[in-house]
Formats: sequence, C-alpha cells, structure tokens
Amino acid sequence: MIYFFILLSSFILTYGIKKYTIHKELLDHPNERSSHDKAVPRTGGLAIIISFFAGLFYLYLSDMIEQKLLFAFLCSIPLIFISFLDDLYTLSAKLRFSVQVLTVILALYFIGSESIYLNILFALGMLWLINLYNFLDGIDGYAVSEVVFVSLASYLIFQNELLLVLGVSALGFLPFNWQKASIFMGDVGSTFLGFALGVMVVYHVRLPSDIAIWLILLAVFWIDATWTLYRRFKSGKKLTKAHKMHFFQRAIELGLSHKNITLYAVFINLSAFFMVYLFKESQFIYVVLVIYLIMLFFIAKIIDKRVPFK
Repeated sequence: MIYFFILLSSFILTYGIKKYTIHKELLDHPNERSSHDKAVPRTGGLAIIISFFAGLFYLYLSDMIEQKLLFAFLCSIPLIFISFLDDLYTLSAKLRFSVQVLTVILALYFIGSESIYLNILFALGMLWLINLYNFLDGIDGYAVSEVVFVSLASYLIFQNELLLVLGVSALGFLPFNWQKASIFMGDVGSTFLGFALGVMVVYHVRLPSDIAIWLILLAVFWIDATWTLYRRFKSGKKLTKAHKMHFFQRAIELGLSHKNITLYAVFINLSAFFMVYLFKESQFIYVVLVIYLIMLFFIAKIIDKRVPFK
C-alpha cells in the first residue's frame, strides 16, 4: 500500500509543481540544443525527490533499510540545493561539479569500500552517472522511463525495497513528462536520479558479477554518453559546449518521435533484463554483457551511417 501512496504523491506533487512553475513563469525556453519547440515548466524533479524521501524514511522507520543507506541519501541535500538553484539562475559548471564531488565523497563515507582504490572508482562512476543523466535528459519521457526500468529491474534482482521506492517515485512523474511533456524534471531531478542510482550501484556491488549486471542495466545511457563524450574529445570539440550529437538526438533527425525513441529504448532494456535475470547467478552473465554491448554497438553504427557524427 505504501508504494501506491508514493506513486500518488509523486503524481499529485508533479501536477502542483507544474501549476506553480507556470504561474511563476519558471520555464525552460527552447535553444539550439533543445528537442522541444515551446517553453515548458521545469524543476518537476522535486516531486520525485520529495516522494522518494518520504518512502526512504518510511522504510528506515520500519527497519527495512540500513542506517548507512539513509545517511548516504541525506548526503544528496547539497546536490539537490545547488541543482535547484542552477535550474533557476544557471550557475557555473565548476561550482556545480564541486558540489557533486562533495556529495559523492560524503555518500561514500557511509557506503563505500574499505579500499581507497575501489572508492576512487566508485566516486568516478557516481560522478559520471550524475552527469550522464543530466546529459541524456533531453527528450520527453526518455530519462524518467530509463530510471523506472533500471529501478524496477534491479529490485527484482537485488530485492531492495528502496529500489522499488525510486522506481515508483519516477513513475508518478512519467505521465506529465510523456510526449508532449507538460513539465521537465530539470537538473534538480536528473542529477538526483543519477546520484540515487549511483548509491544503489555501490551499495549492491559485492561480486564482480554484480558490476556486470549494473553495466547491462545501465548500458543504454552510459554507452551513449561515454561514446559521445569520447568522440567529441577526439575531434577537439569543447566538452562543456551544448550539442545535439547524442544517439537519441540524432535518432530524432531520422524522423523518429520522442515516444518512439523512448519505446525502442524500453524494448532494448527489457530484452537485456530477460537475459540478466536468467543468468544473474551464472558466470554466463559476462557473455551476456559482451553480446549486449556488441548489439548496442551495431545499433549505434546504424545511426552513425544515417546521421553522421559532426
């Protein structure tokens, strides 16, 4: 029953935030990087965050999660605050990244490894998740549906109720973000969701096979963001400059709608999850990872051929 209330609260809060931001004219206006053609309310991610924290405290008070996991998520408060301000005023990249680093270090203090080398890898991974979710929150329903999928899929594998809370919180926001979106989650939503998944990844990595599972579940996003960043770096482009070269953005140039791109991504994700769930306790999971990456590589090459990387 608690998950129904979390879903409902996320839905109602999103509606309320949408009305308030329209009234206050806190709108995301289209620019050269945008995939939308009219001003849309932003900061809707606050609805996801508030609903998630309500579920987080409920699970903690019910002795369903460890205290260190609660503290790790409380460390996201500076990230939420600075990202919200960035949605309102556009802050410098250096300031935002500094707060991201601080947030990640604090979280790892509670859930990190005893190995300093492993913690460095965890920190880099979490920072990349925070930023890639921000990069790839570019079309209607795309980033939110990815979070819903990863959360619910990983819940079925790791059986952590907090993953279910995260997925349900995002699901309540999804109807308002579906094509055509009536509200965006903003940086406050995308950075928090990247952080939240990063925390859950670190918390649930106990074996090398766990890393393979997370790499598969998150592959659609991390491959797009990583490959695009590398190619921009290799071609000498400024990495902080806005662009429209992610695979999902170039897929739009092929004539695909936001809805179709998102549904294709969901289908690919579900296909991968079926294999993950089947072999999650087998060494064959590494073979699944390799096959899945090869499949995504060929999909990327098809897009490259139709819409060349510039």
